[in-house]
Amino acid sequence: MGLFDKLRRGLNKTANILKTDVRDLFKSEGRLIDDAFLDEMRAILFKTDMGYDSVEKIVDEVATKFRGRVVTLQEVVATWKAKLAELMAQDTAPIKFAESGPTIIMVCGVNGAGKTTSIAKLAHLLKSEGKQIVLGAGDTFRAAAVQQLTIWSERLGVNIVTGEPGAHPASVAYRAVEECIKTGADVCIVDTAGRLQTQRNLMTELTKIQDSIRKQIPEAPHEVLLVLDATTGQNGISQANSFTESVDCTGIVLAKLDGTAKGGVVVAIRQQVGLPVKYVGVGEQPEDWALFSADEFVDALFAEVEKE
Repeated sequence: MGLFDKLRRGLNKTANILKTDVRDLFKSEGRLIDDAFLDEMRAILFKTDMGYDSVEKIVDEVATKFRGRVVTLQEVVATWKAKLAELMAQDTAPIKFAESGPTIIMVCGVNGAGKTTSIAKLAHLLKSEGKQIVLGAGDTFRAAAVQQLTIWSERLGVNIVTGEPGAHPASVAYRAVEECIKTGADVCIVDTAGRLQTQRNLMTELTKIQDSIRKQIPEAPHEVLLVLDATTGQNGISQANSFTESVDCTGIVLAKLDGTAKGGVVVAIRQQVGLPVKYVGVGEQPEDWALFSADEFVDALFAEVEKE
């Protein structure tokens, strides 16, 4: 399955709602672009969770181009897509590998965001590219989290470093990086305990984990990926802002995109957080994972609308 097909499947719920609402918006062949139309359009876009600023920019674009004219669905959708692509513009951002030695990736996020599954998907992808992987089970306060990651490591055939229950996560991170260096592995992916962004002591712990990694590789971690649950909508933005205050996040992984009708939150994240969206999770299996592309995202979002 190609990138577009994965994104399209992941955005199916959002795309179907857009399809229904846009069909209602254009009950006749053309619509006069007036205040009533713009209000209806605004309500449709808000339902996808794109956020106030993004919606207003799209509405302003349509108003500027078409106010007082009768236009077709195709003209309006083309304008929506062009403006969205502009708002979401970013370089396609795969993992940035170290120039020499192992690449260290730290993964963080709140409880239940889909962090462990995202780590498994990333490990699966990198292994398929010929990389040797070491996992660090840094969520030491939840035995279930260590067990889940261990099961994934066995299923994927990659090494894992664990600690005693309650061991300091920074020590597990240190030993995982040490193992990666010793075995000549290419990538070390370090899990961290899921936490709420309001728990300041736990957020400080993330900084300690980062510091422990740098004791062995000063320029590491090379990536700090923040996993956000797409089903939480706008709350993901406050999570992202809090995490980036504690650690130097380099990109976002949007998990569970297939489980929400509010896939437009990706637009709000790009506008308000500024970090690149690197990958999206679109299912439960290791291969249900896609490198994010703004253009492919916009095409997938409106794929059902353009069938009409």
